[in-house]
Amino acid sequence: MSAKSVNGPGGKKPASAATNLIAGGGAGMMEALVCHPLDTIKVRMQLSRRARAPGAKRRGFLTTGKDIVKRETPLGLYKGLGAVVTGIVPKMAIRFTSYEWYKQLLADPTTGQISGQGTFAAGLAAGVTEAVCVVTPMEVIKIRLQAQHHSMADPLDIPKYRNAAHATYTVLKEEGLGALYRGVALTALRQGTNQAVNFSAYTQLKQWLQDLQPAYRDREIPSWQTAVIGLVSGAMGPLSNAPIDTIKTRLQKTPAEPGQSAWSRVAVIGRDMFKQEGFHAFYKGITPRIMRVAPGQAVTFTVYEYLKGVLEDSNWSIVGGKYEE
Repeated sequence: MSAKSVNGPGGKKPASAATNLIAGGGAGMMEALVCHPLDTIKVRMQLSRRARAPGAKRRGFLTTGKDIVKRETPLGLYKGLGAVVTGIVPKMAIRFTSYEWYKQLLADPTTGQISGQGTFAAGLAAGVTEAVCVVTPMEVIKIRLQAQHHSMADPLDIPKYRNAAHATYTVLKEEGLGALYRGVALTALRQGTNQAVNFSAYTQLKQWLQDLQPAYRDREIPSWQTAVIGLVSGAMGPLSNAPIDTIKTRLQKTPAEPGQSAWSRVAVIGRDMFKQEGFHAFYKGITPRIMRVAPGQAVTFTVYEYLKGVLEDSNWSIVGGKYEE
């Protein structure tokens, strides 16, 4: 099928929400298991304030990773994984299901084709949807867990948050429900721009490969090609919104000050970062973030397209209509 068509292979109806749920959830699970250590390194680099000390040498992602392993054991790289795994299935289900739904709303009702602007808008809307529904509370808990520097090899070194469930309970008890949605506007902005760029680039690259290879014009391209274009499209999002992600991480790490609004905190954090650490502080963790997101998108798109194809070809698969009418 054409990359810019909302129809399935051979002109079939679009895949159902159930198919997107299972394919997206499986893809997200695989992505989390493979790429989470790089996300932990990224968060530690973004939270680092070493640049405030005169003459302090900046640490790269390899040094940061080695320090985590040395002080906290290799399991330290998987801090916060529980929060990610718990949210990954609904996150990916919402991302792909809502993206396909928005695509169908924006596609030409006669031809089933969608424009580049429509793909961008569908990706933007899908990113905002997943940010509000799942990503923001999941990331607040994940960042609280990842920011702890305790050794997982020492049973006497007891952290404030023991696991994702305990962190959620503690945050709700001490700070209230609103704390789980701290930074929701920035998260929605980041996820929206990420998915808009991600899906737009992926769709355009896939269409280009199909045009170059007539044999794949009306069917899926090989998995290795899906992985390559997923890798390229996945790298574009982080480059477009790194400052948003860094400010969001710092905002979500600490409790709010009494009487201070969310946007005033964003302004204070941004001003202090620029004043005390320089412009480069807004791009802290960009290397591990790209190394985390780009391979993650390669894994996600490859596994998603594979599982979706298997489900659509099986008798079990439920085929949707004009979004499951």
